[in-house]
Amino acid sequence: MIARLKMRPGKRTNDPDGLRKRVLDVAEASFQVRGYHASSLGDLMVAAGVTGGALHHHFPTKKALALAVIEERVSAAVEETWIAPVQAAGSAREGVRSVFEAVAAELEQQGFVRGCPLNNLAHELSLADADFRAALAGIFSAWRQAIADKVRADQQAGREQGT
Repeated sequence: MIARLKMRPGKRTNDPDGLRKRVLDVAEASFQVRGYHASSLGDLMVAAGVTGGALHHHFPTKKALALAVIEERVSAAVEETWIAPVQAAGSAREGVRSVFEAVAAELEQQGFVRGCPLNNLAHELSLADADFRAALAGIFSAWRQAIADKVRADQQAGREQGT
């Protein structure tokens, strides 16, 4: 019987990367809509369709899961939707304006239900834990640095005097 259960070469019976991604997807959405404290691991397991053992293999604690969401998902979203547009814009003023217009359009499109993932988590978690505070502060710092770098470049190029 054991011989019949052998895996065929090159075939996997599971997908750990896909499972991890699925858990992150569910946690990211839940934290954004419901908040960290209102999102139970049990609810996240059910929504992701994973067992407790599978969840804890990738994320030993709820805090570890939240930090992964912050460091992998929220950070990437800020890079894509806030930092990159500022860096690519003709000026800091244009870049910041385009970011705010895009964020406002997205909030309106979703019916103002979900809010900003960075802001939501910062409000809920910054005072709760030093690790959360450091991870969130790093994202805000990268955003501020991108604007400062663009303003400096604008001033050096004579594009935006007095900004």
